[in-house]
Amino acid sequence: MNTRDQFTSSPNLNEVWRRLAVDLGAMTHQGKVRENNEDSYLVMKFGRSLENMLTNLDDTVLEQSFFMNGYGLLVADGMGGLAGGEVASRLALSKLIELVIETSDWTLSVRHRRDLSTVMERMTERFFQIDEFLRKEAANDSTLQGMGTTLTVAAAMADDLVIGHVGDSRAYLLRGHEFKQLTTDHTLAQALIDAGVANRDDPASRSMRHVLTAAMGSLGKGEPQVQRFKLDDGDQLLLCTDGLTETVDDKTIADVLRKAKSSQSCCEELVDLALAGGGADNITVVLAHFTSLDSNR
Repeated sequence: MNTRDQFTSSPNLNEVWRRLAVDLGAMTHQGKVRENNEDSYLVMKFGRSLENMLTNLDDTVLEQSFFMNGYGLLVADGMGGLAGGEVASRLALSKLIELVIETSDWTLSVRHRRDLSTVMERMTERFFQIDEFLRKEAANDSTLQGMGTTLTVAAAMADDLVIGHVGDSRAYLLRGHEFKQLTTDHTLAQALIDAGVANRDDPASRSMRHVLTAAMGSLGKGEPQVQRFKLDDGDQLLLCTDGLTETVDDKTIADVLRKAKSSQSCCEELVDLALAGGGADNITVVLAHFTSLDSNR
């Protein structure tokens, strides 16, 4: 997919609602080894608007229209026997959207502390609800026993970014020369690294990099990682499954992002690189490139 759109607001909201243009791209591939694609992704636009159809009030009294928009980027990498992984990743994304739609009072700005708390709490709660939903589905269908999925969700609201994450899919941010992984892998390898008993290149940690310590459908007492960041002009946000990161190193990924002419062409090039590296797993990449429209910032 490839689309270009923008966050917009009426002029009197510029101080609290920063306008951004966003170039979006996404691509998924089965890879060269797997018999099916257990990855799922979704990019969506959300918001609210008000347009004055008939009035005798002039523009100095009332704005002609009001738009408040945001974007959601979601990536899930399923796992489980037979069709379990494919089902799990699809169900995780569709259940999340169902939960969002059922929420009567959407929060589209986190300029106030209470708004930020609401967004963070809801993101956390929805992860637990999806986990419970997947466990129930697996319990009711023997062919789905053991299914699970990673889930990485990013919600961009003006210049605020909220990310929820479980598993070893990743979210990265490229800002200028800095390319940073925003999420933390829920793997035994990362646990060894965090404990200080191994580094990334040790055989012990490398052998454990595919062993998840948390996944949707088996979250248990684990907690989703929920974080808030600020977006800036020129930022590029990448969500991807480990089919990319196991084959293409961070430096190469960052170089591709810097040189790409569009988000879609960047996604296509990253998938091609993963396939050239063997394509041993499903590969999914979603990219958003943000640029500011506010000349006074």
